[in-house]
Amino acid sequence: MSDRVLDLDGVTFRRGETKILHGIDLCIDAGEHWVLIGPNGAGKSTILSFASAQVFPTSGTVDILGQRMGRVELAALRRHIGHVNPRHPLRSNLSVREVVLTGLTGTIERPFRWEPSDVELAKADDLIAEVGLSARTQAGWKILSQGERGRALVARSLIADPELLLFDEPTTGLDVAAREQLLETIDALSQSAPELATLLVTHHLEEIPESTSHAALISHGRLTAAGPIAEVLTTAAVSAAFEHPIEVGFTDGRWSARAIRERPLAV
Repeated sequence: MSDRVLDLDGVTFRRGETKILHGIDLCIDAGEHWVLIGPNGAGKSTILSFASAQVFPTSGTVDILGQRMGRVELAALRRHIGHVNPRHPLRSNLSVREVVLTGLTGTIERPFRWEPSDVELAKADDLIAEVGLSARTQAGWKILSQGERGRALVARSLIADPELLLFDEPTTGLDVAAREQLLETIDALSQSAPELATLLVTHHLEEIPESTSHAALISHGRLTAAGPIAEVLTTAAVSAAFEHPIEVGFTDGRWSARAIRERPLAV
């Protein structure tokens, strides 16, 4: 495995006449766990679309797992990238096991006439156990809670042994208990897959897993800070990115944010 997993160099992106990203430089190495955070419309999802080999930049270069977009067959590259999206567009009522197995085929639905091997079935069940869903192995997608779906999608993304794992606002729609269960599942990856690199996109500091090692702040299509998380998530840097006075807290491995209220003048 190459140490450099993702390398964005001078990346810009336009949609029509609108410039979405301005000269993005971002490097992620094997074993690093990044969070990309910023306000709505800042460009987070666009960066994730590059990392998932779905979209080409307008200018600049995107190298994923040592392969440059534009010079490599994208379908083959995507097989080494896991993607956890809570808006997974599954329409049928596949079981948890079947959903996880679609990570091997890279499809949403189970392919017609495709049958997994005994080894693949065993691997799926091992991953289902790893994310705490053994009791729900045969449960249909339509009756799963949002939290159970999220953990099933983590298992799905891991079954093909990715080198880069992307999380697109994975705690969207979850209650507090389900959110914490999913964050625990993500945290466990640093132990079970130490070489795996991850990139998680969120709006909220409270949703950053404890295992996160690095952070990038984005505002108006520009990275305003990037590096080790404790150096990036400062009150000054977060306030600047969100253009609002925000006090950043860090307690017992978890981050928090609250608005800074002006104190009334003493009489």
